[in-house]
Amino acid sequence: MADKTLRIAVVLSGCGVYDGAEIHEAVCTLLAISRAGAEAVCFAPNAPQAHVVNHLTGEEAPETRNVLVESARIARGKIADLATFDAGAVDALIFPGGFGAAKNLCDFAFKGPGCAVNPDVEKAVRTMRAAGKPIGALCIAPALMAKLFGAEGVEVTIGSDAGTAAALETLGARHTVTGHGEIVVDRKLKVVTSPCYMLDATVAQIADGAENTVRALIELTR
Repeated sequence: MADKTLRIAVVLSGCGVYDGAEIHEAVCTLLAISRAGAEAVCFAPNAPQAHVVNHLTGEEAPETRNVLVESARIARGKIADLATFDAGAVDALIFPGGFGAAKNLCDFAFKGPGCAVNPDVEKAVRTMRAAGKPIGALCIAPALMAKLFGAEGVEVTIGSDAGTAAALETLGARHTVTGHGEIVVDRKLKVVTSPCYMLDATVAQIADGAENTVRALIELTR
C-alpha cells in the first residue's frame, strides 16, 4: 500500500507584507510543500483586516478589506474559512509571516506581549497541539507560538532582532538567534520556526527557510 499524501494546512493572513501575508514566504511555503510530495490546504480567518496599506507608498489607505478574500489571491481561490478548520483532516499546520500574522491573526504588532489571538487561529493551533501534530511559523508568526505556548516554554526564533526576541521571552518563550534558512525545532511541543524576512533576506534565502521548516514538519509527523 502506498503511503498516504500528507496534508499541510497553510494559514494566510491577507495578501501583502505590510497588512497581510508576506507573499514570497507564502508562495515559497506552498512550493516547498508541493516539492516534498505533500498537499497544501489553505485557510484564512473570515474577518476584516486591521487596516489596509498602500504597498507603493507605505501609507495607510482609507478602505477596508477582508482577510479571507485577500488571502484567496495567493491561494488562487482554493481556500477555506479558518472557522471550518479540522485538525483531524490535516497532518501539520504552518503560518507564513508578514505583518498580517501580527495584525490580523493576532495584534502583536499593536500591543506586543499583551496581544490577543484571533479565536479561530487559537482554536486551530490548540487542536493541533492536542492532537500531537506539528506546527510551523515563519518570520513574525512565531509570536503566535509564544503567546499560546509561552507558559510551556516553547522554543522559537525570529532571527536576531533583540527587541522582538525580548518581547517573546516576556511571554515565556525561549528564543534562539538564527541566520538565513536556519530553523529551531521544539521537539516536545512539535513547533518549528524560521526567521525568513525578519532578517534582510533574498527570495532564495526565504525559500531555504520555508523548505527547511516544511521538511522538519514532515519529519515530526512520523
